[in-house]
Amino acid sequence: MTGKLSALQPYAIGALRIVAGLLYFEHGTQKLFGIPIPGPETLGTLPLVSGLLEVIGGALIILGLFTRPVAFVLSGHMAFAYWMAHAPKSVFPVANGGDAAILFCFVFLLLVTTGAGALSIDRLKGR
Repeated sequence: MTGKLSALQPYAIGALRIVAGLLYFEHGTQKLFGIPIPGPETLGTLPLVSGLLEVIGGALIILGLFTRPVAFVLSGHMAFAYWMAHAPKSVFPVANGGDAAILFCFVFLLLVTTGAGALSIDRLKGR
């Protein structure tokens, strides 16, 4: 049974990559464009850079293009976001709203080590 499940691993990684990329992209569109819900009225430098990383990086992750280096940068972005914006509020991620940042950080770290999985441009190009 595990052999059959192992054969599906590239597709599971690809699905995780696409879903994480879509969610990450949505965080960026909310910050930059107020879609799907209104974002901040004004953006300082850090939120602007964050929104750009989320939109551009999220799109690249969805496509599976340059997945390993992009995921490395985005993992660091989420670690930075957690320690700068969330950790000072509380020790507990559920209380400080940082649980998504932690999860994104480690999903992106996984993609650094596994690559894009199935259904990716990287896989088509043999990267």
